[in-house]
Amino acid sequence: MEENRKKDVNRREFLKLSALGLASLTIIPSWSMNGVRIAPSDRIVLGFIGLGQQGLSDFHSFTGVPGVQVAACSDVDSIKTERFRRRVASWQKSQSMKEVCDMYESYEKLLKRKDIDAVSIATPDHWHALNAIHACQAGKDVYCQKPLAYTITEGLAIMRAVRDNNRVLQVGSQQRSSKEFIKAIDLVRKGGIGHIEKIYAKVGDPPRPFDLPKQEIPKNLNFNLWLGPLNDPKVHYHSDICPVVSLEPEQNEQLWGAWRWYWETGNGYTADWGAHMFDISQAAIGMDGSGPIEYIPKGYNGAEYLTMKYANGIVMTEQPYRDDNQGQGIKFIGDRGWIQVARGFLQASDPELLKENKTQQGVKAGEFEVSSPHMQNFIDCMRTRQKPIASVEVGCSTNTLCCLANIATELQRPVRWNPATLTFVDDVEAENHRLYKYQYRKPYKLPYYDK
Repeated sequence: MEENRKKDVNRREFLKLSALGLASLTIIPSWSMNGVRIAPSDRIVLGFIGLGQQGLSDFHSFTGVPGVQVAACSDVDSIKTERFRRRVASWQKSQSMKEVCDMYESYEKLLKRKDIDAVSIATPDHWHALNAIHACQAGKDVYCQKPLAYTITEGLAIMRAVRDNNRVLQVGSQQRSSKEFIKAIDLVRKGGIGHIEKIYAKVGDPPRPFDLPKQEIPKNLNFNLWLGPLNDPKVHYHSDICPVVSLEPEQNEQLWGAWRWYWETGNGYTADWGAHMFDISQAAIGMDGSGPIEYIPKGYNGAEYLTMKYANGIVMTEQPYRDDNQGQGIKFIGDRGWIQVARGFLQASDPELLKENKTQQGVKAGEFEVSSPHMQNFIDCMRTRQKPIASVEVGCSTNTLCCLANIATELQRPVRWNPATLTFVDDVEAENHRLYKYQYRKPYKLPYYDK
């Protein structure tokens, strides 16, 4: 037993030491990060796939986690790749680390690296499934931005890949690691406002048809590779979906990638913010891994809001969570009071409930995507092999909810779903909807589901 343990340790030390060597780096006994000394055998080496605004934000958050190194990065835009490399090199220099971050256009080449322990994925949603599944098959743990996938079937395929390959996957739903949301979830679960009857979750509008004019593709962008498995001839290049950046002078993105706002390329605010607010709602009422059984779109028979009904009688609507209709957030309504929660904001009908958690109302501009505690949880779980706070099962059920809401909205009628069997209830039209199972563009195939 002791001999086997030593073999495992030696193998891990070899992987980490060779990783941090990254081409003739002299190995030192340990190094410090934020005042914490890290043994070489305990370092986690990351690769980053998708290097836009979110990829940079995730990198910044990972730099706050002791024991992390970055070895490589990948993007279909060569300027974004070089920008990322420069950011990494600057950080590595500040930490007295070897300044090395290899660049790839093809993420498959990055995944072949034996020195990389995990990947951080911040590509457009239609790439999440292939990125994550191939990473799992390559033996990498995965931090994947939300929503977990573009379709229901893709989310299920990712879940199978994680389980079959014994990987750790954390979804980038960082609100699960934020104190105000943790407190709200705890209060609801413990019955602080009694039996939950209604939930108001403000996320925003569903996607709309792709209507951007066609533009010339810049030389630094491999747009065909950006499209990947997308299989819709209406989708063409426009700088809104692939925001332009420059290095000299440095000019970063002026907007978030607009691919998320169109039916053909994304799932709108329904998934973009639903993957946060619907996700917290699910956690609070004990529905992780499950979900509503009926989805009624806004406007159907006079319905004022998108409505989701759970088997236990709880009704969740996509509507303002506070009277001033300010931003995205949640209101839990019980038979003994209410709780309102958003980023940097927590209120309750009974102030006594919050006495031990005086949350500052409001966050500084630019801080809303900084999520080091969430990254710390991921790295901790890599070391312990436990499930992270936003596991693949959590991400899959939330993604399924968001997709079903959009399916009902597009069909303009109610859709019924069985969360136990993961099937529609007598609804062939919904079963054939692209957000259930999407037909990939050739030669791309979805592992586990494409025959």
